[in-house]
Amino acid sequence: MLVIGAGGVGSAATKIAQRRNFFESWVLADYDRQRAETVIAELKDSRFVAEQIDASNAYEVSSLCKAHRITHVLNAVDPRFVISIFNGAFSASAHYLDTAMSLSKPHPTDPFHQTGVKLGDEQWEQTQKWQDAGLLALVGIGVEPGLANIFAKYASDHLFSDIDEIGIRDGSNITVSGYEFAPSFSIWTTIEECLNPPIIWTSNQGWFTTEPFSEPEVFDFPDGIGPVECVNVEHEEVVSIPRFIKCNKVTFKFGLGSEFISILNTLHKLGLDSTEPVTVNGQKVSPRDLVAAVLPDPAKIGDRMSGKTCAGTWITGIGKDGNPREVYLYHVADNDWTMREYQTQAVVWQTAINPVIALELLHRGDWQGTGVLSPDYFDAVPFLNMMDAEYGQPFGMRDSSAKS
Repeated sequence: MLVIGAGGVGSAATKIAQRRNFFESWVLADYDRQRAETVIAELKDSRFVAEQIDASNAYEVSSLCKAHRITHVLNAVDPRFVISIFNGAFSASAHYLDTAMSLSKPHPTDPFHQTGVKLGDEQWEQTQKWQDAGLLALVGIGVEPGLANIFAKYASDHLFSDIDEIGIRDGSNITVSGYEFAPSFSIWTTIEECLNPPIIWTSNQGWFTTEPFSEPEVFDFPDGIGPVECVNVEHEEVVSIPRFIKCNKVTFKFGLGSEFISILNTLHKLGLDSTEPVTVNGQKVSPRDLVAAVLPDPAKIGDRMSGKTCAGTWITGIGKDGNPREVYLYHVADNDWTMREYQTQAVVWQTAINPVIALELLHRGDWQGTGVLSPDYFDAVPFLNMMDAEYGQPFGMRDSSAKS
């Protein structure tokens, strides 16, 4: 294994994998080698080694793969590095996994109605190339995207005969003490997905876009989280699910909260969401990188966090018995538990466990495939069974008759 990125998700995946025995060696690489070495030193396990890498350099990715005889690459850095890592893995004949797909580019003249380059388009277009090479690129195998897609697949195969809408709904009651503003996930990625035009898919229109933070709704989350206002956000599930699951509509809504939305809008108005470098005292600085630099590292705030985060998939349609059905399949991570068990905060831990499970399924042969594929292509049952029986993480299901 080569895991690129020793931040929140990469370090959490490494700690989770340390308890498993499906791999021979695990290389954790980061631009800051010391950060990778710190994670490895805590494990005291000879299977794990640290390396330095520039994730933007496909040649470096390929060379490191060849030096360590890597068979699988897990991309655990932010999505601006997807294509370089994706291409580097391919050139080294290594299978590839990521938790976020290649970046979108809004439509140049009508961004809030029409799609431009969609999330993952640069990867999907290389499907035949990966198939011909006998290689698998398993894209979007975090929690959202990832586990949310697996829930959709499970519902399609086992709970519904006809699906109207598949809606990803994400919310939490997590708070961070000591900070006025401290996102629990990469602010770089958060800005990207929240301020880009959200994408929606319907069987009649295909993919189209809308305004950021549009169509607010209050969704009642389980396990004590309660009602949270959710809004449309750009996300990979809307791009991948319609490729493999028959339904009438796919949406993604995220519980951000009014204060968080206000801050993101302010960043946008000030131009601080831009990735284009500006000159400051003779130095080139990306405004978004500056914002990320002044905020606390999400990987280091777990001891200040409290609460739970819920990721899930809401499905409506006709059940196997021919009657209307409405189901919410979900997984909840409690920050107190993840900190106690893994010394990792809940949001990144919940993302990181899914690619580790997927890697183990690939090792066992329970999941097989070539080309560029998302989790909703594969049988959901082996994943959910392993998540429950072997990783101790059962999923929940809230079932009720469809609303009239």
